[in-house]
Order: sequence, then C-alpha cells, then structure tokens
Amino acid sequence: MLEADYLQKSDEILQNLREIPLLKSFDEKDLQGLSRMSAIKRYEQGEFIIDEKFQDNWIYFLISGLVRITKGGKEIRVLRRRGDIFGEMSAIDGSTRSASAYAIDETVCLAMNTSRIDKLLGNEKFAFYSILYKSFAETLAERLRSTTKELVEAKGKIEQLQFELDQLKSDR
Repeated sequence: MLEADYLQKSDEILQNLREIPLLKSFDEKDLQGLSRMSAIKRYEQGEFIIDEKFQDNWIYFLISGLVRITKGGKEIRVLRRRGDIFGEMSAIDGSTRSASAYAIDETVCLAMNTSRIDKLLGNEKFAFYSILYKSFAETLAERLRSTTKELVEAKGKIEQLQFELDQLKSDR
C-alpha cells in the first residue's frame, strides 16, 4: 500500500537523519521537516552521483558506502564516514558543481533539495539555514585544513626537488 511505503520511507529517512553527526542539533520536529525535503538515494558501484559540469540544489549526506570525489578526472578524496557531506558548495553559491562524485561501491545517501528550504516560514526557515550553514562551515574548515596540509607537503617536495636540481646543475 502506498501510504505504508511512504511511512516506512519516512521512518527510514528519520532514522538515518538521527544518525548523522552534523544533524545532531536538530530536534524531532526539525528532522521531520528535513525529511520532507529529502530522499534516500541508492547508487550502484561506479554510478554517477554528481557531475561537475552541472548546477543543482541538492546536497548529500553519506549514509553508507564510499564516494569518490574527482575534479577533471583526478581523485580529490574518498568519503567514507556516515554523515560526510558533499555537494554543498553549489548549494551555497549557486554555481556549477566544483567536483564530480561517484559511488565506489553500493552507496546510500540522504539527498536534500535545498531550494525547498526557501518555502519554509519564519523560525523554521531560520533554524534550518543556521544549522546547515554551521555544518557547511565545519565541513569546509576541515577540508581547508586538509588542503593546506597537502599544499605545504607539496611545496616542501617542490623545494627539495629544486634543491636537488640546483645541486646537479652546480656539479656540472
């Protein structure tokens, strides 16, 4: 029966929302509102989730599986933790996707259409935006720290290679 399927899906979404660390600060009412804007999406191994050439309003929370994030065909990172968020940058600034995402193995995500938040009223809308943007900020800060560390390591390797090249030139 359609209603039973809907209720089961709704319960499944709520249970998955409760288990996502970034959404711990949502109360039951907020989680129910979020579930109305969301869908559980299942992807097979190798399936496209996000294409960096397009723009849309969906953000994704990893529930299970592994997601490969790529830019121009080069791997940037692999997401493995429940609650890892991806797709948020396009939702923040409205531009095309900054990277692509693929399911490495069977993957389940909570997908949320952020354009639906604009239809909320008053405090509910404000609460959703504040919690989501706090989550975005935490995620982006973590990624910036990681990128900075990788940049420092890469610069160190370049400096070492430049030093070795200079040594080879001076030995000639």
